[in-house]
Amino acid sequence: MFRKLFDAINRFMYGRYGADQLFYALIIIFFVLSVVNRFVASLIILIIQYLVFVFAIFRYLSKNIYKRREENRKFMSIWQSIKNFFAFQRDKFRDRKVCRYRKCKYCRAALRLPIKKGKNSVKCPRCGKSFKVNIWI
Repeated sequence: MFRKLFDAINRFMYGRYGADQLFYALIIIFFVLSVVNRFVASLIILIIQYLVFVFAIFRYLSKNIYKRREENRKFMSIWQSIKNFFAFQRDKFRDRKVCRYRKCKYCRAALRLPIKKGKNSVKCPRCGKSFKVNIWI
């Protein structure tokens, strides 16, 4: 009985894009907006909520696979940079008693330095240039 239904759905979805990370992110945004709208009851949030849902379904059912992949690739690059930022902040917090993070003056690379109070001479492993760094706390 359900076999015919699953076969019909599979035939319908053949050649369509389906779900990816951006689709799941849009669905999560939809549910978050619906919870927020439960408490705020705003027409603007409701419109944005349904626009996000319609866009997610449009992407899911789209046959233009190349464009959907490109959209997902751009989303993943933005998501990865956000994820890396928060991972770096987590590492800085975790290592706050052991080391200090400073940026290289020349190449802007993040350097993890041991806590030695005062002026220290540091050599950047990326660009190889030396410079002075003050560590107070």
